[in-house]
Amino acid sequence: MLQRAGKRLLQAAGPPGLLRQLSSLPEKAIHDTGFGEFVPLSDKAGVPVLVRLHERPWGALARLPASKLTEAGYAGNQLPSHVAVVRDAFGAHDDSHRALAQEVAALGPDKVAVASDLTHPHNRLIVDDYELAEDGQYRLRTVGTDLLRFFKQHDMHTILVPEVAAAAAGTSTSAKAAHRGIKQSTNEVLMVAPTAFVFNDQAAQDNTFMNSAVNSFDPPGVAAGQPPPLSVTKRVLREFAGLHHELTEVAGVKVNLFQHSLSHGTPDAVFPNNWFSTHPAGEAAGGVKHDTLVFYPMKCPNRQAERREDIKEVLQHWGYGRTLDMSPFEAEGHYFEGTGVLVIDRINGVAYVALSERADRGLAERWVAQLGYNDLVTFTSSDAGGGTVYHTNVMMAIGTDVAVVCLESVEDEGERRNLQQKLGQTHTIVDITRQQMAALCGNVLELEDGRGLPVLAMSTQAYNAFTEDQKRVLRRHVAALHHAPIDTLEHIGGGGVRCTLAEIF
Repeated sequence: MLQRAGKRLLQAAGPPGLLRQLSSLPEKAIHDTGFGEFVPLSDKAGVPVLVRLHERPWGALARLPASKLTEAGYAGNQLPSHVAVVRDAFGAHDDSHRALAQEVAALGPDKVAVASDLTHPHNRLIVDDYELAEDGQYRLRTVGTDLLRFFKQHDMHTILVPEVAAAAAGTSTSAKAAHRGIKQSTNEVLMVAPTAFVFNDQAAQDNTFMNSAVNSFDPPGVAAGQPPPLSVTKRVLREFAGLHHELTEVAGVKVNLFQHSLSHGTPDAVFPNNWFSTHPAGEAAGGVKHDTLVFYPMKCPNRQAERREDIKEVLQHWGYGRTLDMSPFEAEGHYFEGTGVLVIDRINGVAYVALSERADRGLAERWVAQLGYNDLVTFTSSDAGGGTVYHTNVMMAIGTDVAVVCLESVEDEGERRNLQQKLGQTHTIVDITRQQMAALCGNVLELEDGRGLPVLAMSTQAYNAFTEDQKRVLRRHVAALHHAPIDTLEHIGGGGVRCTLAEIF
């Protein structure tokens, strides 16, 4: 019954390409019997069929008779060479479990949708992996592997979704992205450790998020017998090291780390996302035709110096088929500071830009045309003091299925309505206040963790400023909220975690 209903749903709402992909799987993508449910994941050799037994197992079995599958009505063309029995890791003895069809759905070869709440530790599913032996028995191979890690081991692209049915029907943004082979987030970034960080007077002219180091934020005088306080540079470095640890060791993000010295003359080098961006072929619903590296025109002379030749050579060494250099526009007094001013929906091909001295409208239009994006949404954003928000990425962020935005900072009613409507067509919106924007709740970035799942990176200040309801919404769309305290960098540098991350696609 589940299989027939699922097929009707796909025929009614699913894209033809998705149906063609599913047709390569065994005939019954979800089969529910008295013995259990079966979910074939792929027709690729060695990828197990998922099995959820109706009679709850209390552990792995050394052997699983193959006859049980056929007697129960398994409908594949032949017995699968591998089966993976799904178990609730931490469900109480009297808990009932959801149907497997509500937790997992195959989206075609090598792609699977998984309910986002399975990333919560108490909802964890584990699998026991069995291989068919010559005697007709399934022999146990591994016990209790985390389901999401199990998919990663079998090179399955896992798409985290609030509702599996919507993904199976092909109606969610994440399902469309999987069908097109596009990702909003990446597992690899470039960072520059703030080894020569100091307050940047040039950038402070229009960045109202910055504060001079000579104020009450500095530590009080040193008491007798106490070690002297750390310099601002060393304080920022210690915080940055904690962020680096959270990203690499906890989230499993690959970080390409560089440093800088005073001789470079780049006090804000810790924010590399402003001077370059990378874009894979196929991005923007296929609009981006070649793997592309873009260099951007920066307003401040000491920020222009961040485009170091050694880093540029490394980027070009990674093999981008096309390089778009917009930096010559600096000579004409036109600026467009990378993914600081560009908040982009890489899946649907929409660029959002808050216009400012660092975000030229003409260059925004040129960028959209030359990259092959479908749409440009521009507006003006202001902070609580009435100052123009210098970078779009402090007032909004876009993930695969969820977006954070400070709508009240867009005072023009028409611009605000257009922004909300456009964003709401593809994303669940988490609307933040100007006070939360000041805490850099908008300066967050979706990344892909070591399991291939979307996670959200942010500062601890931002994490604490989100309400519990907002965090619940975010967690419906990402596997985790990773945060680290970088208070000194935020206070003096005027940028948060997202600003420190230049995505590598």
